[in-house]
Amino acid sequence: MKPADVMKFCQEKGVKFVDFKFVDVPGVQQHFTVPIADIEESIFTEGHGFDGSSIRGFREINESDMLIIPDPTTAHIDPFNDTPTLSLVGYVVDPMTHELFNRDPRNVAIKAEQYLKSSGLGDTCFIGPELEFFLFNDVRFESSNNGSFYSVDSVEAIWNSGKDLRSEYGIPNLGNKIPYKGGYFPLPPVDTLQNVRNEMVEVMEECGIHVETHHHEVATAGQCEIDMRFDTLLKMADKSMLYKYIVKGVAARHDMSACFMPKPIFGDNGSGMHTHISVWKDGKNLMFGNNYAGLSDYALHFIGGILAHANSILAFSNPTTNSYKRLVPGYEAPVNLAYSQRNRSASIRIPMYSKSEKAKRVEFRCPDPLANPYLAFPALLMAGLDGVEKKLNPGAPLDKNIYDLPAEEAKRVPKSSGSLDQSLEALEKDHAFLLKGDVFTQDFIESYIEYKRKFEIDPVRLRPHPHEFVLYYNQ
Repeated sequence: MKPADVMKFCQEKGVKFVDFKFVDVPGVQQHFTVPIADIEESIFTEGHGFDGSSIRGFREINESDMLIIPDPTTAHIDPFNDTPTLSLVGYVVDPMTHELFNRDPRNVAIKAEQYLKSSGLGDTCFIGPELEFFLFNDVRFESSNNGSFYSVDSVEAIWNSGKDLRSEYGIPNLGNKIPYKGGYFPLPPVDTLQNVRNEMVEVMEECGIHVETHHHEVATAGQCEIDMRFDTLLKMADKSMLYKYIVKGVAARHDMSACFMPKPIFGDNGSGMHTHISVWKDGKNLMFGNNYAGLSDYALHFIGGILAHANSILAFSNPTTNSYKRLVPGYEAPVNLAYSQRNRSASIRIPMYSKSEKAKRVEFRCPDPLANPYLAFPALLMAGLDGVEKKLNPGAPLDKNIYDLPAEEAKRVPKSSGSLDQSLEALEKDHAFLLKGDVFTQDFIESYIEYKRKFEIDPVRLRPHPHEFVLYYNQ
C-alpha cells in the first residue's frame, strides 16, 4: 500500500488507533499507539516523535529524541486489539538530520538491500527462515541473590505420563504423551496442538503472511514449527517479527505461553531457525549452476564466505547465552562448519527437493529464533557477498553423517563457537565485511558487543547455577 491507500484503508475499516512498531537491538519489538484523529498522510514523510532513551541499545538520555517513519507496505489490522487498530512497522531516523539512525536494527536490513544493489553482485536477496518454538501450559522462573529456579510444563510432555492432570490443569490424563525426541509429525490426538497452529496460520494469512506448512517438531512438551514462504530480506525480517507476535498472541488466547528460547528443556531438541538464502539478479537465480548439488560458482563462493565468517555471523544469528546450549558438538544442532547436499549434520545444507532453477538455495542451519532478523539476515548476506567478491573457496563438501565420523576425522572439521563470548570475540576480530556500504557501522558493532557483555554474558557468568549445587554442594 501507498500512504494514500493506508489512509483510505483506515476509513474503510473504521480504524480508531494507529500502532507504531519498531525493534530494539536485542530483537524485541516495541510499540506506542496514537489515536487516528492525530494521524495525517504526512506522517509517512515527517514521522512521529518518541523518546528512545529507554530502548535497549539506543542512545543515552541526552540524545533521546527520535523519529519513527512508518512503512506503508507493513500496514495491517492488529489481530489482537478489541478496538480497530492499524499496525505500522517503521524505521528510526535522527530528528535533526533525518538520516537513518545507525542503531536501529531495521535500518541495517534496509542498508543491506541497498548495498546488494549498489555492489552489482545481485539485486534481490530472498530469505526463508524456519522458526521453531515451544507452547507451554505453565512457566515459572525466578533469579534472586540467594536462589534461582525455572520450571516449564506441557500437558503433552512425557514427564506427565503418570500425573493427575485434573489437579493441575483441570483435564483428565488420557495418555498420548510425546516421548523425548519423538514429536516429529505425530497425528492428533498425540499432537495436541493441531488446532492451535491452524488458528495461528489463519491469523498469519489475514495479516499478509503466506504460510506453506506447519507441524509438530521433534521435542516433547509442545515444540512446533510453522513455515513461511520465502520473501525479500527486509520483508521477511518484518514478517518474522509479526510471526512471533501472532504465535504469542494466539497462544495466550489458549492460556499457553509461546517460547522462542533455543534451549528451554534439557535432554531434548532445542528450537532452531534454519535460514534459506538465495541471491538473484535481473530475474535470474545466481545460485543455480552446473557444479556440485546444482550450484553455480557464485553459490560456492557465497558458501565460502559464510564458512569464513561463520563465527562472526553467530554473534547475530545465535545471540544469547542460551543459544550455545543448543550448539553443542555431538547433539542435535549442526556445529560442523561444512557444507553438503541433503545432509543435516552440516551447518550448510543444499536442499535437493527440486531440480528447478528457482528452488536452488543455501540453508544455514545454525541460527535460532532469538536472533534479531534485521541483524542476522544482513550478516548472512554480507558474509556470502564477501565470499563472492573475494572468490573464496569453500573446500570439498562433506557428504557424510558428521556425527558418526571417527574421532580423528571429526577433529579436522571446523566447529562453530561454543559460547556467546567466543562469537563476540570473533565479531571483534572479523567484521570488516559487515562495514561495506555502511550496512553495519563501527559504532553499532562496538555498542552491540558492549551491550551483550554487560547485560547478558556478565549477569549469567556472575550467578551460581542450580546444577552447580547438584555437582558441588556436598564436596
